Order: sequence, then structure tokens, then C-alpha cells
Amino acid sequence: MTADTALQLVSRMLGTGLLISAPLLLVAMVVGLLISILQVVTQVQETSLSFIPKIVSVVFAVIVFGPWMLRKLIFYCSSVIEGIPGYL
Repeated sequence: MTADTALQLVSRMLGTGLLISAPLLLVAMVVGLLISILQVVTQVQETSLSFIPKIVSVVFAVIVFGPWMLRKLIFYCSSVIEGIPGYL
């Protein structure tokens, strides 16, 4: 395995990880921003008010985006496993 091949594998791995985690991170960020705006407007500074909606929204996002995330991960893993003879 050459250094270029290793760098290509690492690049694909990081790109796939970023792509898979992006929907969950975006949902958590949007919900956190909305809750923060709500807390500023109402001047209620309760910490559980921030965490519970984020947890619920991320669980819902996993249910919605889970099959897509799993397909992307399976495609990446199968392409890496199929390419093993070419790496040697």
C-alpha cells in the first residue's frame, strides 16, 4: 500500500463520516438555536429545557435519516472491503 492510497482511504473515511453525521448535527444545531432564542425571549434559563428537545429531535432524526445513513455506511464498507486486493 502506498502513501497515496492510504491518504485516499483516510480522505474517503473522513468524508463519509462527515456526510453521515451532518443531518444529526444540523438538526441538533437548529433545535439548539431555536431553544436558545426562546430562552432569551422568555428569560427562562433552565438547562434541561435545552437538552431534552435536542435529544428528542436527534432521536427523531436518527429514525428518519437512519436508513440513508446505514446505506451510505454499508456502501463505503463494501467498497473498502472489495478494494482490499488492490491495496496489497
